[in-house]
Amino acid sequence: MSIALNKLGALEAARKLQRRELTAEQLVRACFARIEQRENTVHAWTALQKQAALERAQTLDRGALRGPLHGLPIGVKDLFDTADLPTRYGSPIYERHRPGLDAASVAQCREAGAIVIGKTVTTEFATYHAGPTRNPRNEAYTPGGSSSGSAAAVADDMVPFALGTQTAGSIIRPASYCGVVGYKPTFGSISRAGVKSVAESLDTVGGFARSVPDVALFASVLMRDPRMLDLSYDGKPRIGMFRTLQWRHAQSETKEAFAQAAAILSRAGAVVEEVPQPQEHCALVQLHADIMAFELSQALAYERIEHMGQLSTKLQAIIEAGMRIGAEEHQQNLARAAEPRARVDSWLDTYDVLIAPSAAGEAPFADLGTGDPQFSRAWTLFGLPCLNLPFATGPQGLPVGLQLIGKRHGDHAMLAIAAWVHQRLLAANSPDIGASDMWPRG
Repeated sequence: MSIALNKLGALEAARKLQRRELTAEQLVRACFARIEQRENTVHAWTALQKQAALERAQTLDRGALRGPLHGLPIGVKDLFDTADLPTRYGSPIYERHRPGLDAASVAQCREAGAIVIGKTVTTEFATYHAGPTRNPRNEAYTPGGSSSGSAAAVADDMVPFALGTQTAGSIIRPASYCGVVGYKPTFGSISRAGVKSVAESLDTVGGFARSVPDVALFASVLMRDPRMLDLSYDGKPRIGMFRTLQWRHAQSETKEAFAQAAAILSRAGAVVEEVPQPQEHCALVQLHADIMAFELSQALAYERIEHMGQLSTKLQAIIEAGMRIGAEEHQQNLARAAEPRARVDSWLDTYDVLIAPSAAGEAPFADLGTGDPQFSRAWTLFGLPCLNLPFATGPQGLPVGLQLIGKRHGDHAMLAIAAWVHQRLLAANSPDIGASDMWPRG
């Protein structure tokens, strides 16, 4: 049975475009048709440019192949500067802001042939004050944050890929809530030039797609590493199952998915072991929060000084907490992360990957906020590559994912193992259903 063009994954669509079996114009029109059908419910976008996108698609269709992303429509989180679209950072302070140039990652995508069709909703300065986006699986629930619109747009088949960022849990959590693959690479492996800074030692550029090979395609471009396209893996991975010391906050659906994954992967031939819970890790959530608050209060100095009244009360409170932390205490906080980071690095000499919760459970109701990033804070603090793998469903029928964590700068190996793992998790849960068809949509 033929699949609607807007539902094609990024890699499959890219191959069809490369073989000229599909035109960029056809794919762009299919994506906009979906957006026109669903945007009044999902509210994933802050700005769209249909005519410009179609003109770009027609130009690409007439010319030579531009690169591995030739003709692929993408969404860009409204934290990234764009030459042809407004960039508001989720704040009324920047309502009329047009930077006039692209962030480095956006420029790289365009150079490789991608078509930017619009900007996706971010929470206020990628923190916790929610935008209008709703979870496409059920509009009563949050899509998560801060990359709310990017996760929702991919989950609702509006685009095959969208750029996002993570400073705490802003890729992994919304990917889990919306049921897509979210990839946060090793810290610093993708340029942050032209992306609004939140916390200098934590901010990481990544993105969302519907499969591991799809995010690997974009990683190959943004990391300038063609190895990412080869995800062949014929080994038996050594997997450390790490509950984390936040396990008491995990809901039953996450605990069930965690146990289910361990059993499935063990039966598939992986070496699966439980990783002990070091007590010094109990402080990591607060340690990350303090580092983020200090650096955010610096990054938003202009907004604090000139426009404090236009910031949400929640963001004001974080900035004020950061202002109470001195430079010496901040340096001590950065140093305190060294010992637990070294311990995790030693685990990743023993195990090929770790698996941990992505979030406490299913998405909470939209009026309760965008959810808690506690299950991602430590991995972001350590700068390790992480990937949300959706495969389970909770009691409300919403997606539940687990995050797979790899070795620092071991992104290629992590993605190859993640593809192996995800294929087996999906096969065990839904033998005849693909990742993009696991949950009903409107």
